[in-house]
Amino acid sequence: MPRLALFAIDLVAVTILVFGLYFPRHRRRDLVVAYLGVNVGVLAVAGALSSSTVGAGLGLGLFGVLSIIRLRSTELDQHEVAYYFSALALGILGPLSGGPAWLCPALMGLILVVMYFGDHPRLLRSYRRQILVLDTAITDHVALVAQLERILGARVHAATVERIDLVNETTTVEVRYSIDRKHAATREAEFAGVAR
Repeated sequence: MPRLALFAIDLVAVTILVFGLYFPRHRRRDLVVAYLGVNVGVLAVAGALSSSTVGAGLGLGLFGVLSIIRLRSTELDQHEVAYYFSALALGILGPLSGGPAWLCPALMGLILVVMYFGDHPRLLRSYRRQILVLDTAITDHVALVAQLERILGARVHAATVERIDLVNETTTVEVRYSIDRKHAATREAEFAGVAR
């Protein structure tokens, strides 16, 4: 398959990834330009290096280092990191022309399908994660879980205490929990009633 066709397929794929999957689901505008820039940048450099005497491994290694620096420079959620590396992978696959003509487009399609289903809003939607600051210092784990379940109205799967302040009587805890659909519907109805 001609390289220009692979470049065009990459641009279509990253457009679907960013504007078809990421932005409609998460609405974070600043990452749109990051995903597009990373993809096109990797595509350009990998395309240039694949036809030069410089090893492609060196160029991709440099992009790996740059991506680590970029990921450390701001806080990203795990799903945003997954989109970031998907954009990188699409950009790397674009210039590759070895193997059957269908291989690179199929791998790009696989990335899009995995991201579509893996980040689908209906997948495991009752499972949540939050960091809470409680206005009491709770040192007993069983009492902490009971308090969290009462506050959240949900089943707590894990509660990790990050900080207990005995002077100010606060507990900072990361909690992973799930809510049942009936409870979620009731809370959404209550919220809708308050919003009116």
